[in-house]
Amino acid sequence: MDDNTRASGKLLDSIDSPADLKVLSLEELERLAGELRARIIETVTVSGGHLAPSLGVVELTIALHRVFNAPEDKIIWDVGHQTYAHKLLTGRRTRFHTLRQWGGIAGFPKRSESPYDAFDTGHSSTSISAAVGMAVGKRLKREKGRVIAVIGDGSLTAGMAFEGLNQAGYLDEDVIVVLNDNGMSIAPNVGALSKFMSRALSGRAYLTFRKDVERFLKSIPGVGRDLLDLARRSEESFKAFSTPGMLFEAFRFNYLGPVDGHRLDRLVETFQNVTTQRGPLLVHVLTTKGKGYAPAEQDPSHFHGVARQPAQAQELVEPAAAGNGGNGRPKPPSYTEVFGRTMVELARSEPRIVAITAAMPEGTGLLDFAEAFPERFIDVGIAEQHAVTFAAGLACEGFKPVVAIYSTFMQRAFDQVVHDVCMTSLPVIFALDRGGIVGEDGVTHQGLLDLSFLRCVPGLCLLAPADEDELRHMLFSALAHVGPVAIRYPRGKGLGVDCSGPLRELPWGKGELKRQGGDLVLIGIGVGVEASLKAAETLASEGIEAAVVNARFVKPLDEDLICELAAQSGRLVTVEENVAMGGFGAAVLEALARRGMTRLAVRMVAVDDVFVEHGSQACLREAYGVDAAAVAAAARSLMGRS
Repeated sequence: MDDNTRASGKLLDSIDSPADLKVLSLEELERLAGELRARIIETVTVSGGHLAPSLGVVELTIALHRVFNAPEDKIIWDVGHQTYAHKLLTGRRTRFHTLRQWGGIAGFPKRSESPYDAFDTGHSSTSISAAVGMAVGKRLKREKGRVIAVIGDGSLTAGMAFEGLNQAGYLDEDVIVVLNDNGMSIAPNVGALSKFMSRALSGRAYLTFRKDVERFLKSIPGVGRDLLDLARRSEESFKAFSTPGMLFEAFRFNYLGPVDGHRLDRLVETFQNVTTQRGPLLVHVLTTKGKGYAPAEQDPSHFHGVARQPAQAQELVEPAAAGNGGNGRPKPPSYTEVFGRTMVELARSEPRIVAITAAMPEGTGLLDFAEAFPERFIDVGIAEQHAVTFAAGLACEGFKPVVAIYSTFMQRAFDQVVHDVCMTSLPVIFALDRGGIVGEDGVTHQGLLDLSFLRCVPGLCLLAPADEDELRHMLFSALAHVGPVAIRYPRGKGLGVDCSGPLRELPWGKGELKRQGGDLVLIGIGVGVEASLKAAETLASEGIEAAVVNARFVKPLDEDLICELAAQSGRLVTVEENVAMGGFGAAVLEALARRGMTRLAVRMVAVDDVFVEHGSQACLREAYGVDAAAVAAAARSLMGRS
């Protein structure tokens, strides 16, 4: 990049790799920070994505790539939803407009996408453990390069982060941990650790105080320099009381900071200093989530993940999308909203209900519950394992805990579900939001394993509603059940069915015949029911009459209904948004085998043995063969009409 290019036009359009940053002046780097924010806002307000996290680390990203030499130096971004500036600076600028779209660049780091993405991330608190592993690997190979883990203060609430710190300190490995401290994860952080970390606020005052002392001592003729050296030698003991440094020193980390995360000069100087130091280091950086975009700074929780355009970008929305769906009718509520409203409704008459979430009060729809019943709402922070065992403790005391966690995050607490809840058949209800295909967040967030890994747990009942009203009744029924229950429901809007009726208890373990038909049976679970009904309409126009069953229960399965209908036609299609292995279709096949019905013609509509990438839900359902068209195709195959 020559001087003329730098002086005219946008700097960002000339950045093809981090090497281009090393020739820029400090003033140019600050100008580049503004351009990065503008590009991120421009893209994300149209396509959706994680806006506030990425805006908060723009200067930090520039400084890391200015000082370190990626990809020889490995930079691991915890969670990874803050990596948009990183992607723009590492050769993906011209494809950034494809962010989170089918066939485009991912919203999280992916090693297969770029050599600058050192580790695939998407779930929190993994970076330090991965960094220690890479550091040990480099040492064993006698390979050059530093390893840097960038982790947020919210991610430090998970025990895995401390397991990594403990191992790094014990091994005395050359690991640099950059603590991005903005006082938030997705929602404001909770817990004693968060309160301790909030002493960083006094750390900001400490920075100012230190500079004032330095200026004063330097001004003293003759002895000023000696006094300044003495003050610096005493600084560590003072810093332990004014910052969280003593916590990390206990893990044998050398603590530096806190540093203003939006001062490029301070960041660059700090990182240049640590390049010559060995052993485990922690650099404490103070940032503002949503920095540079006033709406995101004022409401960082709302702008953590942007699904649609904020008001400033409404002119970019097509009229139908900007209104009520283009037909004058209000859009139906999401499953998450219905869950939240039902929890409030149930809690009014059942004082034993306690709602628990893991740093996702807004994402799981529990904000209204928290406001209405603050003493019965518990946010445990990013600690899914603790959330489950904590719920088990409440259940032991006679309460009815409801643990609301995204399906993909519940994977982290599988042992606690088995050992602490189900082995003693405690009445804990697991509300698994974002079950099935989630969409643009991609491979790390698709909830496509839960039917399989939960179905195998003895004593755990597993349900999935066909629509948002059925979710209400499933919650009501689960409260009346003695024992653990998991209810899995999808991301996004419901079908628009009436949700105003009184709550009723569903017959336990019983499915529902939704449509008569003698040629074959389509058995759906969850969103698979609607896909089956649509497919049945298409098939009817072709002269094929398909019965449709809403299974409701994956476990206990309504074997009597399924086997009776299957025996009548001899043809059966199971439909689910889950991996095929061990899922709902497998449960149906097991039931048929138990009944000796092994000669039936069966097709399973499910996700193959693959991880599903990013794209819109509709696009992914078509691409991976779990939409209504795929159901109809499976039915035609059974009928010999494919």
